[in-house]
Amino acid sequence: MIRKTKIIATIGPSTSSKVMLKKLILKGVNVCRLNFSHLKHDVAKEIITNIKEINQELNTHTAILADLQGPKIRVGVFERPIQLKKGKKIIFSTKRKKDAIHISYANFAKDVSPKERVLLDDGKLNLEVVSTNKKDTVVLEVIFGGLLQSRKGVNLPNTKISLPCLTIKDKEDLSFVLAEKIEWIGLSFVRSANDVKILKKIIDKQNLNHKVIAKIEKPESIKDIDAIIQATDAIMVARGDLGVEVPPHKVPVYQKMIVEKCIQHAKPVVIATQMLESMTNNPTATRAEVNDVANSVIDGADAMMLSGETSIGKHPLKVVDTMRKIIRDVEKSEHSISKNIEDRELLDDKRILTNAICSNACFVAKQTKAKAIITVTYSGFNTIKISSYRPNAFIYAFTNNHTILNTLSLIWGVRGFYYDRGTTTDQTIKETKEILRELKFLKKGDLVVNLASMPAQEKGMTNMMKLSKVK
Repeated sequence: MIRKTKIIATIGPSTSSKVMLKKLILKGVNVCRLNFSHLKHDVAKEIITNIKEINQELNTHTAILADLQGPKIRVGVFERPIQLKKGKKIIFSTKRKKDAIHISYANFAKDVSPKERVLLDDGKLNLEVVSTNKKDTVVLEVIFGGLLQSRKGVNLPNTKISLPCLTIKDKEDLSFVLAEKIEWIGLSFVRSANDVKILKKIIDKQNLNHKVIAKIEKPESIKDIDAIIQATDAIMVARGDLGVEVPPHKVPVYQKMIVEKCIQHAKPVVIATQMLESMTNNPTATRAEVNDVANSVIDGADAMMLSGETSIGKHPLKVVDTMRKIIRDVEKSEHSISKNIEDRELLDDKRILTNAICSNACFVAKQTKAKAIITVTYSGFNTIKISSYRPNAFIYAFTNNHTILNTLSLIWGVRGFYYDRGTTTDQTIKETKEILRELKFLKKGDLVVNLASMPAQEKGMTNMMKLSKVK
């Protein structure tokens, strides 16, 4: 059985060797994530080279996601952990002082105001601003204390921060990423659609095709979610920081809302953070984690992402296998995602013809119980659109664009094939069905819906649909 929901694995010390990368891909990883918060360029270069070599060796199309760190705020380095006691006053400073905790955010004192919350170490420590000199020093009171260690993250859920969406480090990492043939770029701590537009403008200026995933992990991004979805190529519900920045009990509702909106607008959506976190150290997942993964499949997410589980975990292959089995069993069940496609509004006037054909292709596939929807594509648009209807039929994409093949590895229900032989539409339809039959994805008598453009050699927008049987 072909799995429709995709798996993203973060690559780190546990999985960065070529041997482990190959094992991960064979286990079912569709996208390898490189986290530039913790990755040097020479190491990233080696990993990228290895993934590309493995793709050639295995004839796979594993995509690469380069995740930029974004404006992550951290405390400085100190000799030993600091015990923060409830009710105690402490000082944060943007300058290095003996009697203060250093913070990396230069405008910290200017941006915060009294009574605003400051959360440390993923929200484990909770502080409140008492006063600020609006220059370089802030006095805070400890509300919930604990042990603070060097380089821990800082979240400011009530503060409108003035940091740019792309930091100096991000721009250096971005230059490296744009020089590589990487399919996806993750933009961290997106606050508005404008953040996405800034990154896409840099990509467009260089005439490149890297796709952007906007990571939703700030309260501001929830408020501007419709505009962000319109501006970006894909969305990631980054539940780690989001669950610190907003009350955790709101995250499940936000997750479902974002997935629904993304499917409606044909934008891929990824669920990330703490999916199977206990397996970072343990060989089995908790029941709650299994349910979390299963519900994300039922919601209709395109992909789910593993973070520490595969980057630093003790059981990376077991984690991937566990996620694959959960996805497989849910997709086989009667609870697998199935959207009502008949009444969906066709939102994009510029692509009204292609949208109408994709919508009706899924309707025809549903009515006839077709086994496959076959798309011939160069940009990937018709394939992603078909995927957004979450059809019961499997989606097979044929293209002569290697970059698009890898890009589609993140998209729900899609399996890609390299194809550049068809000179006419009839020939292409005949040959793509034959290829799938030879590979045993289809058998004689199966009904298939084909999408293509006519004439084939012009590689224009999709303007043709055909329903036929496999001979």
